[in-house]
Amino acid sequence: MLPPIMSIALTMPEEVVLLTLDDETGRPLGVPDQAVSLALVGAVLMELALAGRLDSDIDRLFVENSAPTGDPVLDGILARVSAGPEGQDSRWWMGHLAPQGASLRQALLDRLVQRGVLRLDKGRRLLLLPDRRYPKADGSAMNATRARLRAVLLEGEIPEARDTLMAGLCSATGLLPVILSETEAEAAAPRLAAVAGLEEMSRSLVAETRDRLAAGH
Repeated sequence: MLPPIMSIALTMPEEVVLLTLDDETGRPLGVPDQAVSLALVGAVLMELALAGRLDSDIDRLFVENSAPTGDPVLDGILARVSAGPEGQDSRWWMGHLAPQGASLRQALLDRLVQRGVLRLDKGRRLLLLPDRRYPKADGSAMNATRARLRAVLLEGEIPEARDTLMAGLCSATGLLPVILSETEAEAAAPRLAAVAGLEEMSRSLVAETRDRLAAGH
């Protein structure tokens, strides 16, 4: 039997996937694929940092502990970083790993379906094209993410490390409307900039995402 939704602790990559889906239809919200890929890779790197596997400073991202975490999504990226060139910063790694974004997203979708957070609905569009939708089985998991970020951005709650990256993710990838109304986002802009700038990896993500989207590649 699957555990109740509220008892499931989501990783940051899983939270990113959920944020990019329409709550009711389960279809993507229209966030550019490249932005989603960068957001997912950044979230994986940060989750590995929180797990004590990676660390970073202004000049480089490095492996602190190469032992597997037991999470296949995280461990695949950890292996790539462990085997990769030394001396590169987190911004370089996000750009280097971004081509894996689509496969990361599908692996996370499959896992969220298996855990009962999402449902998989298969159908056809225009009678021919496959249509795979991922409606949320229960809004509790995603509501918890929204509530946490709203408390940080609107109520001045002291952010945890994961909140600083999630704030940067939402800012860089156009996901703020999922969290805040237009009026709230305008009022929270100074707070968002401050929170997103607390972690080097968050700053790198925002810069890398904005540069690549502006360049169109």
